[in-house]
Amino acid sequence: MTAAVILAGGNSRRMGRDKLSLAVSGSTLLESAIDRFKEKFELVCLSVSDLSKYPEVSIPKIADIIPSAGPLSGLHAALSSLTTEGVFLIAADLPFADADAALKIIELAAGKDSCVIKLPNGNMEPLFGYYGKSLLPRCEELLSSGDFRMTSLFSKSGTRFVSPDELGSVWNESIIMNINYPEDYDALMHRMPSN
Repeated sequence: MTAAVILAGGNSRRMGRDKLSLAVSGSTLLESAIDRFKEKFELVCLSVSDLSKYPEVSIPKIADIIPSAGPLSGLHAALSSLTTEGVFLIAADLPFADADAALKIIELAAGKDSCVIKLPNGNMEPLFGYYGKSLLPRCEELLSSGDFRMTSLFSKSGTRFVSPDELGSVWNESIIMNINYPEDYDALMHRMPSN
């Protein structure tokens, strides 16, 4: 089994306020992410910097073991605390992150340590990808060395890079569109259907 782990440990510095509490189609950005993945995954957890964050959330929370190390710390804590074969990481600020696309990526991982989308221009999206339990020692190695880059995981492990074409009908470029700045949120609001 693979758990869906929604990353919600950031500080929203670029937004200027907690972006995960922003309203999107009748719920918050965070609630929307949880609802979408609960439909398809048996276990959905929330990765946070502190367990006191988001008291309104009913899904299990996993706190960073090594603080202030970004998403890599969230992945490390999830792999350390869960007994699943792996986790599918989803940044909570991806408003169109799709659970069916996540399941397809897990399927394409097929025994690899990790599996992430790689675009034709070479860009990768490590915050919407599969990570196996086998990566825990590599996470610990990177964290202890002070290298907190998610992409550093790929250099010494078996990673499957998936092209949009391989995702077929579940691919849409909006899946990996994230919300960092106020103008990103404004653009998102213009894309959403009016109530």
